[in-house]
Amino acid sequence: MADWNAGQYLKFEDQRTRPAIDLIARVPLAEIRSAVDIGCGPGNSTELIVNRYPDARVLGLDNSPDMLAKARVRLQKVTFQEGDIATWNPDERYGLIFANAVLQWLPDHQRLLARLASCLETGGCLAVQMPNNLHEPSHRLMRKVSQESPWAEKLKNASVSREEIGSFEDYYSWLLEAGCSVDLWQTTYVHPLADAAAIVEWLKGTGLRPYLDPLSPEEQSGFLDQYHAEIEKAYPAQQDGRVLLRFPRLFMVAQKQ
Repeated sequence: MADWNAGQYLKFEDQRTRPAIDLIARVPLAEIRSAVDIGCGPGNSTELIVNRYPDARVLGLDNSPDMLAKARVRLQKVTFQEGDIATWNPDERYGLIFANAVLQWLPDHQRLLARLASCLETGGCLAVQMPNNLHEPSHRLMRKVSQESPWAEKLKNASVSREEIGSFEDYYSWLLEAGCSVDLWQTTYVHPLADAAAIVEWLKGTGLRPYLDPLSPEEQSGFLDQYHAEIEKAYPAQQDGRVLLRFPRLFMVAQKQ
């Protein structure tokens, strides 16, 4: 995919940061020496780590130059590094590995979680949050429009860019096998947004990217028009005119034994 657009992502910063706040609140560590925020984006989640653990050495890791540029402006005393989580193999072991809304883009979660857990020091925590919304109307309609649009051939691989989230039992078992105790839960956030167009704007920063990137600007406009029409039908206005975006998210905090 093309580089991320940090400005688009940050249009809904408060809503996007809320799950990260809930995730870090469940990390049971009073103090840590080091932490890494993998898929740190524009630094909004990294800032939570810095505030919670002001004496820790914190690294932010991301593969997006645009996201990292925003993060470096936001947190000038934090080290940010461009890198690919799929091949990341650090020399040191961390007290906290924080992965907010990033692992859903990577395959083979059993091996991935085992590898990340191996990068923890004894007693350290792997804290993960992933969107679990592939079966919500917002995402089902992406697939529907792509299959029915004139650009179906161009978009035939768009829906496989994200990993299907496993079951609670899958993640519990995989993390136990990786030598961790496991705290696992799911929360469905309900975001009141201005209208259907706001839902489209939200998803342009994340879920729609695999569908838009292969298209020309003119084709993107056509796709978004069709998608917006479907979203309007799926998310009716409430009494105050707003629409409610349901957003399930899976959380896990695994502590290395």
